[in-house]
Amino acid sequence: MAKGAKKAMEYKLIITIIKKGWAERILNAARKAGSRGGTILHGRGAAGIHEQKKLLGIPIEPEKEIVLTLIQQEKVEEVLAAITEAGQLNKPGTGISFVLDVEKVLGILG
Repeated sequence: MAKGAKKAMEYKLIITIIKKGWAERILNAARKAGSRGGTILHGRGAAGIHEQKKLLGIPIEPEKEIVLTLIQQEKVEEVLAAITEAGQLNKPGTGISFVLDVEKVLGILG
C-alpha cells in the first residue's frame, strides 16, 4: 500500500446529481451530518420523462450540478439521509444520489 493510503473500504463516495442551484444546500446538509466537504461539478443531461422538454422541436438538456462527497464508511447513512432530505430526492424528478465503493484514497488527513 502506498504511503499515506487509507484501507480499502474505509471510505465511500456519495454522488448526487441535482438541478442547478441546489448543490450548496446539499453540501451544507452533508457537512451538518458529518461530512468534511465536497466537490461540485457542472453538467447537462436529462434522465426520464420528468425532464424531456423541447423548444421549437429541439431537445433542451437541463443544467445539473453533481456533488461528490467522499465520506468515512460509518457516516454514510447519516450523510445520505441528510442529502436526501435537503435535495428532496424522495420526490420524482428532483435528482438522484448513490454510493460507490472507494478502493484507495490518497491525500486526506485522518
